[in-house]
Amino acid sequence: MKSKIANGAVMRDITQLSESEKSEVIEMALSDHTSFGQIKQLYGLLEKDVKKLMRQNLKTGSYQAWRKRVRQFSDRRATYK
Repeated sequence: MKSKIANGAVMRDITQLSESEKSEVIEMALSDHTSFGQIKQLYGLLEKDVKKLMRQNLKTGSYQAWRKRVRQFSDRRATYK
C-alpha cells in the first residue's frame, strides 16, 4: 500500500512498520497520556489502524479491556483517544 499525505503526516499501513515500531505504537496506545492524534503524527497511522494493530497483538481480554478504558476516558475528555 502506498503512503498518502494527510494533514502534514505521511499515512502508513501497519504492514509498513518494523517490529520495534509496532511495539512502540502498542506502548503508546496503552498509555493513558497518548492520543490517537499523537500516534498519527508520529507514525502516520489512523485510529482504525491502531485498533487493528492492538487487536492483532493483544490477547482478546486485554484488547477488550483497553477499548473499554479508551471509550470511558474519551467520554470524559474529548482529546483522549
